[in-house]
Amino acid sequence: MSLDLAKLEAHLATRSYVEGYTPSQADVHVFKAISSTPNVSAYPHVARWYTHISTYAAEHSSLPGSSTAGEAFFGSAAAAAAEEKEDDDDEVDLFGSDDDEDAEAERIKAERVAAYNAKKANKPKTVAKSVVTFEVKPWDDETDMAKLEECVRSIEMDGLVWGASKLVPIGYGIRKLQITLVVEDELVSMDDLQEKVAEFDDYVQSSDIAAMQKL
Repeated sequence: MSLDLAKLEAHLATRSYVEGYTPSQADVHVFKAISSTPNVSAYPHVARWYTHISTYAAEHSSLPGSSTAGEAFFGSAAAAAAEEKEDDDDEVDLFGSDDDEDAEAERIKAERVAAYNAKKANKPKTVAKSVVTFEVKPWDDETDMAKLEECVRSIEMDGLVWGASKLVPIGYGIRKLQITLVVEDELVSMDDLQEKVAEFDDYVQSSDIAAMQKL
């Protein structure tokens, strides 16, 4: 089975991971099918994701979840059939047959259009959210990283949910905190969040947004 990079690119254009809000076995399964970093100009989102998942190389076997979700990006007859079936199920015939233009057909057409418009009008508004990979750098290798993370996670804002984290080596024995969070775009300003993090200046040297994708 071959990996469909175009399909994966479209998927990762609005998501940070193959499945869910944190790295999982689905990411590992797809990652291992790619031999080298994808072409950035052709697949920018896949390249960004590939580089990010490569930082978890030592932890691949311990990541949660299963590889099932990753199968959707491998070309196979079964996957194609499943996708085709899903597309067929999603299709809504609003206008009936073009060959039957009698009064009864017009009435049915009008009823279907009215029902569709009513359903669309009643659909709840989607809340715009983003998944952010946030990085916080300490002053030096003697900074208490557990306390630093505790301070960062103590920040509470409406529309902010903290996720998984890890410490990433950056040289000279210093490690930075890399943490995933989900924010509601209308409620949370990343500039405001970075200002709040900077207030813990006993531990924090600086912060940065490593990646940000719309859900």
